[in-house]
Amino acid sequence: MIGVVAFAASGALAAVRARLDVFGVVVLGMITALGGGVILGVLLDITPPTSLREWPYLLGAVATSIVVFAFHPKLAGLRPAMPVADAVGLALFTVAGTATALAHDVPAYSACLIGMAPGIGGGALRDVLLRQIPLVFHREIYGLAALAGAVVVAVGDTAGLSTGPVAVVGAVLIVSLRLIALWRRWDAPVAPES
Repeated sequence: MIGVVAFAASGALAAVRARLDVFGVVVLGMITALGGGVILGVLLDITPPTSLREWPYLLGAVATSIVVFAFHPKLAGLRPAMPVADAVGLALFTVAGTATALAHDVPAYSACLIGMAPGIGGGALRDVLLRQIPLVFHREIYGLAALAGAVVVAVGDTAGLSTGPVAVVGAVLIVSLRLIALWRRWDAPVAPES
């Protein structure tokens, strides 16, 4: 639920900045919060996806989006906290997605890629709907951080380690990589102009 609230807030704030109406803000908040889980459900043939089957997720996304719409001027002071919330959401969704894929007997290498979907999928959908290049394709260390955490979870599962501690290590790695990359302004390499 922490990840749902964090991602719903980021989607709703992006919608407010794009000057969407209240309906658009709520829809974009919901898509950002739940879209990655829907993608995970489709990839693993979980129908309906958990995020659409369990009402608290939907309610959390809608409520967060409405709060952001109503109080966005007062929330401007929280803007520095958004990268932390986004990193935590990315970590929680990626680790949970990877563990879910492994529990469905998906090979470890596929589980890493499928596990990234809940972490990066909602934000990618948000950016596409706002006609922006998705954050995951920018130079920022975002998708690479998610992949690193997913690999930790998959390697831990393959080694037969306890899921809980491995998930914590994977999540801490994702958050750390993401925040250190933002702080140090690390970027992934891009091709030189020709």
